[in-house]
Amino acid sequence: MKGPIVVRELAEVLGVRPNQLIAELMRLNVLASISESIEIKDASRVAEKHGFTVEREKKPEHKPLPVKKETKEAEVAKERAIVELLRPPVVTVLGHVDHGKTSLLDRIRNTTVARGESGGITQHIGASTVGTGKKRITFLDTPGHEAFTAMRARGATMTDIAIIVVDAQDGLMPQTQEAIKHAQAAKVPIMVAINKIDLPGANPDRVKQQLAGIALTPEDWGGSTICCLVSALTGQGVPELLDMILLQAEVLELKANPGKPATGFVIESQLESGMGPTANLLVSNGTLNVGDVILCGPLCGRVKALIDDHGKKLKSAGPATPVKCLGLPGVPQAGAAFEIVADDKTGRIIAEERQASEKLATLSAPKRASLANIFDKLKENDQVELNLIIKTDVQGSLEAIAHALKQIKSDKVTVNIIMSGVGGINANDVLLASASNAIVIGFHVSVDEGANRMSKKEGVEIRLHSIIYELVDQVREGMTGLLVPLLREKVIGHAEIKQVFTISKGSVIAGCMCTDGKITSRCKARVKRAGAVVFEGVLNSLRRFQNDVSEVKESQECGVRLENFSAFAEGDILEFFDVERIAQTL
Repeated sequence: MKGPIVVRELAEVLGVRPNQLIAELMRLNVLASISESIEIKDASRVAEKHGFTVEREKKPEHKPLPVKKETKEAEVAKERAIVELLRPPVVTVLGHVDHGKTSLLDRIRNTTVARGESGGITQHIGASTVGTGKKRITFLDTPGHEAFTAMRARGATMTDIAIIVVDAQDGLMPQTQEAIKHAQAAKVPIMVAINKIDLPGANPDRVKQQLAGIALTPEDWGGSTICCLVSALTGQGVPELLDMILLQAEVLELKANPGKPATGFVIESQLESGMGPTANLLVSNGTLNVGDVILCGPLCGRVKALIDDHGKKLKSAGPATPVKCLGLPGVPQAGAAFEIVADDKTGRIIAEERQASEKLATLSAPKRASLANIFDKLKENDQVELNLIIKTDVQGSLEAIAHALKQIKSDKVTVNIIMSGVGGINANDVLLASASNAIVIGFHVSVDEGANRMSKKEGVEIRLHSIIYELVDQVREGMTGLLVPLLREKVIGHAEIKQVFTISKGSVIAGCMCTDGKITSRCKARVKRAGAVVFEGVLNSLRRFQNDVSEVKESQECGVRLENFSAFAEGDILEFFDVERIAQTL
């Protein structure tokens, strides 16, 4: 080997993961990313631990070949060939409310300013960009998983990496586990930042043990989850956390084409005094320029101004860049996708079509899941799945309810617990229920005002209980109610047509003699002629001596009129029957 070696290449030769090799180099006080080179002496020290030796490669001397100067046309063609370039990662920080998400974000921003970044965060627009050396990371400032779930509910996952912040003292809390489930549901790579390691009661190993218990085994324990020990208060471990984010981004190979028209999503939107409608956008691909015609849902406008997270006006914004956009005629929906169109006319046509589609969808909007209407799905599928989100007062109740629901066996209806947790029902639970078409069930818990409003807006059903067996019985009854009842015919009587009468307005009545059983005004009838059925339908009227009656018995005469049938003939046999609805069992 001659000269420095790239970390990625050395990892391939040694047969280890790049992040494991970087961790070993860090212990040797050698800081290098996956794409950087290290000296031979440092490579030798690491290689010896894995049973390898590093030798210098002897290469024959040769004269350099003359370089052919490219023509201008070749240079243009080469530029056009560059389709995708690496882009900054988009990171969302999630976790329990008291575990230091905001403090960690503030420390990250302060750290980057201390490293020489110009300016500070002077304007909150839902996301911020920080620089680490020559590279950038975009952090979404929507720390709770309410917004995270709302994006997923609208099919717009904007995050590349989710960082779960865990207090080294408290360990995994119910809300932390909820955040993990939301990240897993969105299929986003998870990193864990174990915070507050500077406190006396910190126990990172206990946190790692808890993570291993929920299938997030740390890397140093033989798993694949990246765990970083940090202190938002002192800044300890924050640089290493940023390095691991960049390493994960390199592994993901996040790319975008800055030469294309911009596409992306709305982070937040609002009406601002002096500005009018503003939309905080995150550019996913391409470049957004002032003057572009932007189409966002049913809204179309021309970009008048772009403002970054430092309050600075921009002429353009590339991939993974958060900006405030002015120029839309209204306030778009958070999570909505945007794109750039060729001209105003095209944008207006598409916007009008979307407005019409939204209006039609509103008029015929499908109902959310409820124990009363899910059975409609049986018309399309043989099996129905009842999705549930369960919130209880204590963990013991949650385990008992989950166990009891699992004991309900059925080949026709299945219960799927999307998420369960301890604590009151909040807007986040309703958003997840909306995204997964589930019912929210609470046991000895309350519903906060935000969840009530959200449930009405999203059409999500919330059911509260205080007795476990009543909860289980209602779910069982609901599952049974989802099954379409079986229909069974029961013949109640016969009659023979003796004479056919035509009265005013062309109405035809069959004069009959009830030969056996009985005839009721609510039963159904079929007309048989020479043993073949010529009609089947419902009675329009049943009369005796010009009077409407509800029942005619054997050997009695009557007049019968059927709905949508008048071609009676003397000698026809009328067979009367009821249809019984027999409830199915699980």
